[in-house]
Amino acid sequence: MIDNVLSFSLATLLLALSPGPDNIYVLSQSLAHGMKSGIATTAGLISGCIVHTTLLAFGVSALITESPRLFYGLKVFGALYLLFLAFKTFQNNGAVSIGAAVPKKTSMQLFWQGVVMNLLNPKVMIFFLAFFPAFLWEPKAETVLQFYILGVTFMIVSFAVFSIIAILSGSISRLLKRQPKIPIVLNWLQIVVFVAIAILILLA
Repeated sequence: MIDNVLSFSLATLLLALSPGPDNIYVLSQSLAHGMKSGIATTAGLISGCIVHTTLLAFGVSALITESPRLFYGLKVFGALYLLFLAFKTFQNNGAVSIGAAVPKKTSMQLFWQGVVMNLLNPKVMIFFLAFFPAFLWEPKAETVLQFYILGVTFMIVSFAVFSIIAILSGSISRLLKRQPKIPIVLNWLQIVVFVAIAILILLA
């Protein structure tokens, strides 16, 4: 169990650090309106994961316990999905933008907007379905609790990383402005992360 949770935590950390729509949005809010707005947005985005974890746990756990082939199939699906994300990132040609205008909203508005953004994004559920099952330590046993442990771990790690991004938003902005090649490096870093985690899923 501990090895699986640690591997899952490392994979989640790498994903949270790699540039993507969520952390770029958190960074944009923080740059435009301050750290408090970034953390409120983060809290909303992470809270939506509770619903995805619940749907995943009760919708997939029964099927997994009955079919080892399905468990292996989910691992392959997860790896292929991450490789697909790596390819889509490659097609972006290194464009990481944080300069878009962000409208000012209250902390509560930002929180609920983050929740809605998370819940209405079908890619999040697909990602959970692709990512979580590969790290179950007892796929033939009761998996609901295992999914919740992974879900809480995912939320804690992601919240910590996104909050740090919000706190360091000013420094990050100055660094990006001084080094125009950094967005390209970040884009390739994201590709490497996706491919590395795809391999990790297949070997888990």
